[in-house]
Amino acid sequence: MRRIVPTLICAAVLALPAAAAAAPSPPGSNDASCKPTTAHPYPVVLVPGTFENQSMWETVAPQIKAAGYCVFSLDYGNNATGDIPTSAGELGTFVNQVLAQTGAAKVDLVGHSQGGMMPRYWMKFDGGASKVDDLVGIAPSSHGTTNPLAGPAGPFCPACAQQAAGSAFITNLNAGGDIQSGPSYTVISTRHDEVVTPYQSQALSGPASQVTNIVLQDKCPLDLSEHLTIPDEPVTLRWVLNALGRSGPADPSFTPRCF
Repeated sequence: MRRIVPTLICAAVLALPAAAAAAPSPPGSNDASCKPTTAHPYPVVLVPGTFENQSMWETVAPQIKAAGYCVFSLDYGNNATGDIPTSAGELGTFVNQVLAQTGAAKVDLVGHSQGGMMPRYWMKFDGGASKVDDLVGIAPSSHGTTNPLAGPAGPFCPACAQQAAGSAFITNLNAGGDIQSGPSYTVISTRHDEVVTPYQSQALSGPASQVTNIVLQDKCPLDLSEHLTIPDEPVTLRWVLNALGRSGPADPSFTPRCF
């Protein structure tokens, strides 16, 4: 049901209170016995966005697993509504557990919305960059949002106010540059995003060897994905697997099948 919310209501989700119930792991994720292979040496950690939990990956997780990866997913920050630096610490603890459990040297991170931005805080301020090979952000709030509902939601959703464009948090996150040396960064956006606005603000600045910014409609002009539907879009998954399956970020010359 989460994916059939009408577009005009999607933006209003920022003003809804969060549920606190723990979510079950999506199929294919959090398998304690999974060991990375030589072909896919880095476990994939799926990071949900604001007002979301790991159940949002129920379609995506098994497909990444089927592609040969160990897949892990987490909940954080009271359905990702809490203070973002605190949530970043929760991500760091989870990644350390995944690394210890799998014996891997690094992880790949795939996150939606706040989940594509929050890891950058952990990577920049908490020493996480050395533990990440790829960060793939799906409609990430990289530079905040001009959505007018973000700031007023602050009393019950600190993360919403922190994601408002120009907030102290966003300013601090991006001071000195968008990226850290080492990891590769891929951003996947849609022109129809009505939550993280403008959609162009999702892009990251950095050398082409380290950063690829993708707008779905550049290769698939008829794609109608918006903020809530983009994670489950088949074209998005094709871009994600392209990024995960090669050295460096996604190949900007890649032409995915659009349907």
